[in-house]
Amino acid sequence: MPSPDESPLLSDALARAAARLTAAGILDPAVDTELLAAFVLGAGRGGVQAAAIRGDRLGPEHAARLDALVARRVTREPLQHITGTAPFRHLELRVGPGVFVPRPETEMVAQLAIDALRAAASASPIAVDLGTGSGAIALALATEVPHARVFAAENSVDAFVWTKENFALVDADNAQLAFIDLEHAFPELDGTVSVVASNPPYVPDAAIPRDPEVRFFDPPAALYGGEDGLDVVRVLSRVGLRLAHPGGLIVIEHGEWQGEEIRAILGADGWLAPATHPDLTLRDRATTALRP
Repeated sequence: MPSPDESPLLSDALARAAARLTAAGILDPAVDTELLAAFVLGAGRGGVQAAAIRGDRLGPEHAARLDALVARRVTREPLQHITGTAPFRHLELRVGPGVFVPRPETEMVAQLAIDALRAAASASPIAVDLGTGSGAIALALATEVPHARVFAAENSVDAFVWTKENFALVDADNAQLAFIDLEHAFPELDGTVSVVASNPPYVPDAAIPRDPEVRFFDPPAALYGGEDGLDVVRVLSRVGLRLAHPGGLIVIEHGEWQGEEIRAILGADGWLAPATHPDLTLRDRATTALRP
C-alpha cells in the first residue's frame, strides 16, 4: 500500500475526475465530482470542498471507489442512481432504476400545491398526488402541511418499490399510499379534495429526450404521454373534477411549450381560471385551475 505521502491529493483527484466528466459531456462536472467524493467519504459537499482546500489526501480505497463511480457517471448513468438518493426540498429520497428521479423544477410545482393546501378553509384539508413516482410531491405536502391528509397513487410496479421505501423512510402519519390506476384512484374522496397535484408523463411519443440520463435511464412510462404528450393530462383533468370540492385546485407539471394546450383542456372540461406558472428559470412549468 502507498504511504500517506504517496496518496493523491484530494484536490488533484477531483480535478482529474472533473476532466473525465467534462469530456463525457456532463454539464456540471465539478458539482458531480464533489458529490461523488462526498458519497465515497461519507461527508457533505462542503466538507469535501474544505478538505480539498486543506490539502487532504485521498486514501487508496477511497481513490479506487471514486474512480469506479466516476466511470459509471461517464456512461451518463444518473448521479442519483449512483448515490441512490435524490434531494427534494427538505427531503432526501431513495431512487434508482424504475422510478423517475425528482427534478429541482418540480419543487416549484410542490410549492404551488403546498400554498393552496395551507390556505384551504379546513382544519384537515385533503390533497391527492396522482402518479406519485418517488413520492416527492406527496411527501413534501405531508411534511410541510402536517395538519393535512395526503393520499398518493402510483400504478407502476417498478416505481412503487421506491415509493413504498420513501413512504417508510419519511414515515409521515398523515400520508397514505395506494397502488391503483389513476383513473379510478380514491373514489371514497370524491368531492372532498382541496388540492389535486401531479407530475405526469408529458413528452410526446415521437420526441427524443436530449439528455442520455433521461433517454436511457428514466422509465418510459414516466416520460411519454401519447402523440401530443397530453393523454395523461386529459385523464387528470377528469379525475380531478371528480375528486376536488368546489374551489379546489388542480396543479399539473408540464413542458414549457404545453401551457396553452393544457389551459384549453382544463377550460373545456369546466375548470375555472386556468393559469400557467413559470419556474425559477422563467420557463412555463405548471398549470393550475379551480374546480367550479
